[in-house]
Amino acid sequence: MGRYSIPFMGVLLLFCLVSSSEAEYLKYKDPKAPLNVRISDLLKRMSLEEKIGQMTQIERSVATPDVMNKYFIGSVLSGGGSVPATKASAATWQQMVNQMQKAALSTRLGIPMIYGIDAVHGHNNVYNATVFPHNVGLGVTRDPVLIKKIGEATALEVRATGIPYVFAPCIAVCRDPRWGRCYESYSEDPKIVKTMTEIIPGLQGDIPGNSIKGVPFVAGKNKVAACAKHYLGDGGTNKGINENNTLISYNGLLSIHMPAYYDSIIKGVSTVMISYSSWNGMKMHANKKLITGYLKNKLHFKGFVISDWQGIDRITSPPHANYSYSVQAGVSAGIDMIMVPFNYTEFIDELTRQVKNNIIPISRIDDAVARILRVKFVMGLFENPYADPSLANQLGSKEHREIAREAVRKSLVLLKNGKSYKKPLLPLPKKSTKILVAGSHANNLGYQCGGWTITWQGLGGNDLTSGTTILDAVKQTVDPATEVVFNENPDKNFVKSYKFDYAIVVVGEHTYAETFGDSLNLTMADPGPSTITNVCGAIRCVVVLVTGRPVVIKPYLPKIDALVAAWLPGTEGQGVADVLYGDYEFTGKLARTWFKTVDQLPMNVGDKHYDPLFPFGYGLTTNITKY
Repeated sequence: MGRYSIPFMGVLLLFCLVSSSEAEYLKYKDPKAPLNVRISDLLKRMSLEEKIGQMTQIERSVATPDVMNKYFIGSVLSGGGSVPATKASAATWQQMVNQMQKAALSTRLGIPMIYGIDAVHGHNNVYNATVFPHNVGLGVTRDPVLIKKIGEATALEVRATGIPYVFAPCIAVCRDPRWGRCYESYSEDPKIVKTMTEIIPGLQGDIPGNSIKGVPFVAGKNKVAACAKHYLGDGGTNKGINENNTLISYNGLLSIHMPAYYDSIIKGVSTVMISYSSWNGMKMHANKKLITGYLKNKLHFKGFVISDWQGIDRITSPPHANYSYSVQAGVSAGIDMIMVPFNYTEFIDELTRQVKNNIIPISRIDDAVARILRVKFVMGLFENPYADPSLANQLGSKEHREIAREAVRKSLVLLKNGKSYKKPLLPLPKKSTKILVAGSHANNLGYQCGGWTITWQGLGGNDLTSGTTILDAVKQTVDPATEVVFNENPDKNFVKSYKFDYAIVVVGEHTYAETFGDSLNLTMADPGPSTITNVCGAIRCVVVLVTGRPVVIKPYLPKIDALVAAWLPGTEGQGVADVLYGDYEFTGKLARTWFKTVDQLPMNVGDKHYDPLFPFGYGLTTNITKY
């Protein structure tokens, strides 16, 4: 026995060392280990290739398993309208995300990728999802409890497709409705936008009371990481031109455009997206003082900062003119994850070259990667990297559609009710002989939902997803004996010949997103004006405006008996009929100033020369004693 003791002890010692090594290796995978221990443990194991891979976000169309594995890709996204298949089911989405995740986990260190998507009014890219009103309508509600419920429902629907990260909320303060993204903004008033950050705890979960300020928080696998965007001043550009220059003092920038970011960070927002726009001539994607100096150092934001789509490319004009400079400027400014989204080898090669040549210090890379890992650890992505099949039934659920319907009701603003206040038209009688429903937007689910729905720019028609048009809602609400006649654009003779009791005219804007929505004239789409003239010139009518912002309405106002701003209500058109027919009162108050003419713009509440058609905060109710 004795002669075997020394070798035996050696083997035992070796076994202990191996076991110890394995235990140390698993430290970053131990959910019980302190967060900073997990981050530092994993970071010290990572090669430069692996670190830069974490900083790279690519579009799903190029995210093959081979690419995910070979380049250690840290994140994938769906651009607007980028889907695994037309009308893809939740199961199809889950399968796609899981396939990419499997490839990410097969790398040496097994770091999960994080998949992101623009869920800006519900899970809007996905067929059969609940599409909530756009933010321009939600701001009208001034109801943070409702906004939180919308966040909770959206999180479940996004998780139903296996996705753990959303590029929402947009907390822009739109100061000029000529901006094509104004419908993504809750209000011109920073106080309302600040209140609406309550969607963040809806998406992510309520941050514990003992949390350190600035540290991101996501409450498990039924919640998603959120993204406050677009930092900073995106809603204040000159003449409302998208991606343009915000001309404002430092104090003005902080007092108008910053407040919602303070609240978002206090509520534990996981990520912040940088704006394409400039502040006083300097591109935000290259603004180190505001990204590193203010957001990270002063506000102590500890999540990760992400670029917008090809955001660093657009630091130069024309875009991509000097990519080496763009990479250096963007990463040095403090951007942690780059939404590349296609030319990932160019980005990876260029950033690698700059680090190896000491143009960008490794400390900047380590800061970026630590922040990305922090979010992934906090949200439990290492423990639950794959989709949960049991959540698939959350997509477009009845409960979520009821929340959306409530949001539609509360977002409607009654701007006029009767040519005399003694003779209000609303609420409409459910029992009539014959009524007319007219207008290009009455039977058009796509127009009702607006941009960022199924595709980036949105779609017209009724085949894009499931929902209820305003026409269908009216038919379901009126008495069965009431004859409902629909004519999209009737002439005067048609209107006069049928002896209608009243008409509902639904008109507005066609769908758009971003720069495609920039408008200097803010007119409603044809044939909206002629429909109003033909119908309202002949019979009593209520005009329902389906728009992403205030539009020119003053010339038509004398002909109109009742006027309702419905904004972009989404899939649940029944909410419009609920209020038109008096099942619920109008409660919405304008969160945007309604101008008389576009020559007045920009015009916001508090301005010296404030002369609106309908002021900020205006809104009638159908309870006549109140007004």
